[in-house]
Amino acid sequence: MAKLLEIHAQNPQNRLLKQVVDEFNAGGVIVYPTDSGYALGTAMGNKKGLERIRCIRNLSKRHDFTLMMRDLSHIGEYAKLDNNAFRLLKKILPGAYTFILAGTRDVPKRLLHPKKKTIGLRISAHSVVQSILEALNEPLVSVSLILKGREFYHIYDVREALDKQVDMIIDGGYCPPEPTTVIDLSGDSVEIIRQGAGDTSLISV
Repeated sequence: MAKLLEIHAQNPQNRLLKQVVDEFNAGGVIVYPTDSGYALGTAMGNKKGLERIRCIRNLSKRHDFTLMMRDLSHIGEYAKLDNNAFRLLKKILPGAYTFILAGTRDVPKRLLHPKKKTIGLRISAHSVVQSILEALNEPLVSVSLILKGREFYHIYDVREALDKQVDMIIDGGYCPPEPTTVIDLSGDSVEIIRQGAGDTSLISV
């Protein structure tokens, strides 16, 4: 049975954040709330955790994983981008966007698209995500919590489906799934792959 934590959005409890960090460092897979619904996360170097997520989501080897980052301060360690791309990210993040970028050598190959060598990047505006990433002090490998035939709006939906498949569930209350806007910056131009919750009015295509 997964551990259930309720982290206060305005005043996150340090003892609970420590439990989350300890779980990630121990190789755990955690369900947590974001500004686009619940997500599955594990530590970036956790190969077994990554495979567990693949099994839970029934993902192929070609599925794009995302690095959930707290801010842009260390983005150069994980992604290649020019000044124009950096200015765009700085202008609209944090928010409900996923950016596709060319990965650097510091990103494990198993996280990169096998042909394009790209990686997804997210910086969520959700206060609980921000608190966790600040305490963890490194990005998370993340995918949206999507299972065929199920919809996850409330924590009890998550517990009913995944209580025995993950190590920890963070209660985000009502957290409706709203897909992120996906923007590809890995090529010579800006390409909107999917229009989702993130506003694209500030993006020049």
